[in-house]
Amino acid sequence: MEKYAPLLEADDEVVTHSYVSDVKMPSGRTIALITLDNGKDHTRPNTLGPHTLLQFAEKLDELKERAKKKEIHGVAVTGKPYYLAAGADLSHVQDIKDRKIGRLIAELGHYSLEKLDGLGVPSFVFINGLALGGGLEIALNANYRTINETAPAVALPEVFIGLIPGWGGAYLLPNLIGIRNSLKVILENPLKQNRMLKPEEVLELGIADKMFGSARFLEESLAWADEVIGGKKVKRKHEPGAVEKATMWGPAVSIMRSTVEEKLGKVPLSPYLALDLIAAAKSGSKEAAFKREDDAIEELIASDQFRASIYAFNLVQKHAKKPSGAPDKALARKVGKVGVLGAGLMASQFALLFLRRLEVPVVITDVSQERIDKGIEYITSELDKLVKKGRLSLDNRNRYVGNLSGSLDYAAFADCDWVIEAVFEELKIKQEVFAKIEEVVSEDCILATNTSSLSVDAMAKTLKHPERLVGFHFFNPVAVMPLVEVVRAKKSSDEAVATAMEVAKNLKKTAVITSDSAGFVVNRLLGYLLGEAMRAVDEGASFEEVAAAIAPLGLPMNPFDLLELVGLKVGAHVLDSMHAFNQERFYASENLHKLAEHGKLLERDAKGKIKGYDKKAVEIVAGGKNARTAAEIFESVQVGLAKEVKLMLEEKVVQTPQDIDLCMIMGAAWPFHLGGITPYLDRSGASEKAFKDSFHNPMIIGVRA
Repeated sequence: MEKYAPLLEADDEVVTHSYVSDVKMPSGRTIALITLDNGKDHTRPNTLGPHTLLQFAEKLDELKERAKKKEIHGVAVTGKPYYLAAGADLSHVQDIKDRKIGRLIAELGHYSLEKLDGLGVPSFVFINGLALGGGLEIALNANYRTINETAPAVALPEVFIGLIPGWGGAYLLPNLIGIRNSLKVILENPLKQNRMLKPEEVLELGIADKMFGSARFLEESLAWADEVIGGKKVKRKHEPGAVEKATMWGPAVSIMRSTVEEKLGKVPLSPYLALDLIAAAKSGSKEAAFKREDDAIEELIASDQFRASIYAFNLVQKHAKKPSGAPDKALARKVGKVGVLGAGLMASQFALLFLRRLEVPVVITDVSQERIDKGIEYITSELDKLVKKGRLSLDNRNRYVGNLSGSLDYAAFADCDWVIEAVFEELKIKQEVFAKIEEVVSEDCILATNTSSLSVDAMAKTLKHPERLVGFHFFNPVAVMPLVEVVRAKKSSDEAVATAMEVAKNLKKTAVITSDSAGFVVNRLLGYLLGEAMRAVDEGASFEEVAAAIAPLGLPMNPFDLLELVGLKVGAHVLDSMHAFNQERFYASENLHKLAEHGKLLERDAKGKIKGYDKKAVEIVAGGKNARTAAEIFESVQVGLAKEVKLMLEEKVVQTPQDIDLCMIMGAAWPFHLGGITPYLDRSGASEKAFKDSFHNPMIIGVRA
């Protein structure tokens, strides 16, 4: 169509073709089956670009004509092996400058996919594999859906990258599965590290009407579709009725709006636009709803926030898969058994993760049998919880427990290939533990430390083979946070670093290689931020004033909530460590030590929700006489962060600004809509104020202040 000609100018689209074949059913009916396939086998998922969508629309128009002639009795859509579709083709979206182009993308999606609901015969989508964003919206536009029980992921992740489900999802999903379920899929899951749905959840929510096994998924889906065409009734238990729309819809949206504001503040555009669309979806026509989606997509694609989100998204999807400075992965040593030094909470979380992800024997140790037993009890109870939730089979649970052991005798570590310590954060203790372990393990065993503040080089000094030691810094909670900082000490060998990178990959973590520098990346920047927050409080600003001043950074927690989460004593220790690293740049607060002794910063209600700040804590920090304004506090924090990032790059803590951005996104939940800390500091003007320069070419990032 001429209207969409501007979208067809790029000639490098990997077109996902619509291949049509007729399937004659035993009933005598004929189902036209469209198979989406970009011809790239398993190397690249199907995506939905302009040529793809127009071809899909053309095939549906042809099938509508055939339906009129009664040549076919139903239409079904499925994908190539393992993929239905991974959503819209975003390869050129960062280049869009014209709002009209953004709107055309939205309108073309609606134009093409909506045809599934107007064929004159029932339409089906067989979700055979991954279905994300526009891929899932293909299914939502059809009349019925089945899902393969082995489909790896189903989701509407648009809010995660600064968009909204704009090809019908914001209207069709709430009217299919109800308000609460749709809020979970469209908002809650994307804001929880972009959580995906499993096939059984897709069925339970009512997105799919039936689930079939992978061996005969297509055959069984076709047979079920034939029954539906023949008159079989399909019941949907979550489809909203008049009562839900009248009584539950508005309050559910209001509660979610408050939740989003509490979590993200008011700056991000896409969550609130999504909420507006969902709120309006309870009434009115589909045509009007789709127009609202077009309006929203037009606004978002033209926004700075979206381009920032795409920069962050590309970091996570592309840069993370090619880590800077990584040795040849062929140098990595095979890990067939893991040792964990320590049995406390952090160490037990490590052991649990190694058991589930590496599926190898894991042995833990500690200073007493009582502590070892407690660690094993924790790990076992966590596995039992997963079984109870249906996320782990009993057979796998028993296999993991069978692979777990504990011992006071270091001889049990003799055949380990990878040993990681999580003992008390004191250099002498870590050196002593490693010295004992080195006496029993083979020369090929890689040693790893989870230290967050101590020098890996200093730890290596007492080792006979310092080249085997690397830093392997997890973030808490271990199972949830996706980042691992792999610390290359001065004597760390390529084999040790390569093994660490391969272990991180197998743990399904994102790894960034850093040098052995105080705080590495995340704790260095967070340490600076926390120190400046306490400095402002010590000068006389209230906790509330400082939190509000720093809020535009968009971090999921203000500095004081974060301090209480990690522990006030731990926070004080981190600030002291960074202050010792550089007394001029990093602030250490005596008041924070007093707060740690008091043991409480926040007041909570019976349900654990924060009510405000503890009165005694407020008294402890009272007395400052030099309070700065919110603007002064915020500017000093921004400029200080820019200086610290610049120094980190000069010191070769990491190789590129993108490495720092990736660390902050994955390790500190730096918000996607700000696009990474270095482009944010450029846009805000902080980097120019700090050193009369920028980290990026602004034309590459494509966003303004």
